[in-house]
Amino acid sequence: MSDALKKTPLHENHLKLNARMVDFGGWHMPVQYISIIEEHVATRTHVGLFDVSHMGEIEITGPDALSFLQKMVTQDVSKAKDGEQIQYSLMCTLNGGVVDDILIYKFSPTHLFLCVNASNTDKDFEWLCQHKAKYRVDIQNRSLEYVQIAIQGPKALSLLQEMTSVPLSDIKYYRFTRGKVSTIDMIISRTGYTGEDGFELYLPSEKGPQIWEELLDRGKKYHIQPCGLGARDTLRIEMRYPLYGHELSSTISPLEADLEWVVKWNKENFFGKEALVQQKEKGIPRKCIGFELLEPGIARQGYAITDAQNELIGEVTSGTLSPTLKKAIGIGFVKTCYAQIGQELAIEIRGKKVKAKVVPTPFIKKKASGG
Repeated sequence: MSDALKKTPLHENHLKLNARMVDFGGWHMPVQYISIIEEHVATRTHVGLFDVSHMGEIEITGPDALSFLQKMVTQDVSKAKDGEQIQYSLMCTLNGGVVDDILIYKFSPTHLFLCVNASNTDKDFEWLCQHKAKYRVDIQNRSLEYVQIAIQGPKALSLLQEMTSVPLSDIKYYRFTRGKVSTIDMIISRTGYTGEDGFELYLPSEKGPQIWEELLDRGKKYHIQPCGLGARDTLRIEMRYPLYGHELSSTISPLEADLEWVVKWNKENFFGKEALVQQKEKGIPRKCIGFELLEPGIARQGYAITDAQNELIGEVTSGTLSPTLKKAIGIGFVKTCYAQIGQELAIEIRGKKVKAKVVPTPFIKKKASGG
């Protein structure tokens, strides 16, 4: 392993579990502990434990924190309830491309906390700092101060409730609170990237190993399984959740990514609004779709999508063999006229055209509810 790779505070815990480690965006991360399929199934049926400490945390404080962030994101942050609500949002460039997709934790109008993608943390921090001049705000990259642990699956609530007096069933989906888990004060968030009910914990980095080990120990009776990036990816693909660098990038707009629901048109001007309004009026040339293969094969990022006449109409951005459905599924972009449900396509896999069709998404019924 290169010494240049970053390590999360749980790195030694992963090595003790004999995890298979890989370079993921400059981080030395576990891709799997046993097998991706077993970890995926464990999360869908019992409880999966994920180290997501590579994700970034950026804190914005000051009298103008709310008005500043309103300018920077597509969501209407003013609508979120203080001290409890989380919003999924996008930061866009002036041309409507996506800088990053983020979670916004609104503690108050003067205190906002962002969870950002690992590979984009430095870029996001610089982007925010570049545009703060006219605002009375302080922006801090807090990423090294936090461990982030995700507990996901049908047994997640039962397990975590054993370790806290906070009434977890009272926390609704996409809501958060502060409280003690074990003896440690942290942010408890009812969110996740799997489609299952579950929680994400933000706690001081030096306390991470203690909580990780306690969760594993207490979770034995719930058949807990530590899970790597491999299962995290197959779980999110089944839900058609976007991944930056795949379904989102600086050259993909929220409308093309089928994320118009996080673009609040009635909000005062924000970065990218003008470009997105023009795009909405003219119509988008391509659209994100979910598809399933009708013949053997696995679609991978970068594979060509063609129509019946062998014309190139798009490209695969993510694909896998779904452990839940036991069929090959994928996400990609196609010319808008080919995006209708039931549309037949072909995926070019190693020089062979494999039949596919556009299907409704998420590929499996969403299970996360949270009160």
